[in-house]
Amino acid sequence: MTRTVKLELRRFFMPIQPPFMVSYSITRKCNLKCKHCYSSSVDQAAPDELSTEEAFRLIDDLSEWGIGLLIIDGGEPLCREDLLDILKYASSKGIRTTIGSNATLIDEGMAKKLLDIGVMAVAISVDGVDAQTHDAFRGQSGAFEQTFKGINACRTAGLPFQFNMVIRKDTLPQLEDMLRLAVDSGANAAEFFDLVPSGRAKEECKDQVLSLDERKRAMEWLAEAQEDCPIIIRVPGCPMYPLILQEKHIQPRHFPAEMLRRVPYYGRGCAAGMPMGYVMVQSNGEVNPCMLLQVDLGNIREQSVRAIWENSSILSKLRRRELLKGECAECTYRGTCSGCRGRAYEETGDMMAADPGCWLIPASAKESKKQHGLRN
Repeated sequence: MTRTVKLELRRFFMPIQPPFMVSYSITRKCNLKCKHCYSSSVDQAAPDELSTEEAFRLIDDLSEWGIGLLIIDGGEPLCREDLLDILKYASSKGIRTTIGSNATLIDEGMAKKLLDIGVMAVAISVDGVDAQTHDAFRGQSGAFEQTFKGINACRTAGLPFQFNMVIRKDTLPQLEDMLRLAVDSGANAAEFFDLVPSGRAKEECKDQVLSLDERKRAMEWLAEAQEDCPIIIRVPGCPMYPLILQEKHIQPRHFPAEMLRRVPYYGRGCAAGMPMGYVMVQSNGEVNPCMLLQVDLGNIREQSVRAIWENSSILSKLRRRELLKGECAECTYRGTCSGCRGRAYEETGDMMAADPGCWLIPASAKESKKQHGLRN
């Protein structure tokens, strides 16, 4: 029996590890209208959203599966009336549960309720260091002020929170101030999302996507800032960021360097649909590899999330790094980076294509292209 056949048999018979993180977009309803919204949220709940009972069944499956973290987001999850019941149920099942929110609907009473029912933290969206920048991107005047009222409520109640911030052309000059704002506000982490034109972003802010050089400079600055930053910096949407942390031998002064391994993609590449990686459940039960890679894998109303995870031919293909194409296939970092599969899909129509947002190229191609690490 050849080695290739043995590997294929092992892949077929061995159980596939569950994702570490599952996000459940509990509703498409939102009180804001953000230009980049990956869920294309609106001001009314969709008629096909999972019922409370269906949400409970999903949580039962996740609990038995043994995932590491559940993120309940939206839309704005606080727009759903049964949110607290669902959060409480998830916590009662022993699932580490967090929510993603714009915080405009959080007051001190709500923050205490979230803490009391077992919510571990809130990921709060902040998209600028001032009201003008934030409100223009979030689609509502006064949103910045309301968000910071929510932030202060979380801090007063003792509910941990992090900042989620989108890096785009308009906020690139604010990068240092945005990080400082997160630290000064009491956030325990700063998550800078590299803007990918998915969801509503394809129509409303495609011109805000960073160029290769802008992305490279932003990631290098964030990596260097991590040395003296008291909180951890993460960058979803850019698997190249951890490579910089490693190549620059970044040693944080305020916490153990081992914590950097918690940065998404660190040493593992794009997490979409990967064992110990990430998967997303839409409000209507549709399962996608990632919020940035919105490819339909099946629906939990028809089969369990675990069955979808283990039997999807799309996921099987996605997990085989040897099937990557173009420069990602040739790259030294194929296994530890692999590019953002969501960006590859949105910009080329092929989830296995080379990541158009990557400034790295294989060493074998450097001499011929003479781009010194940058593509056209």
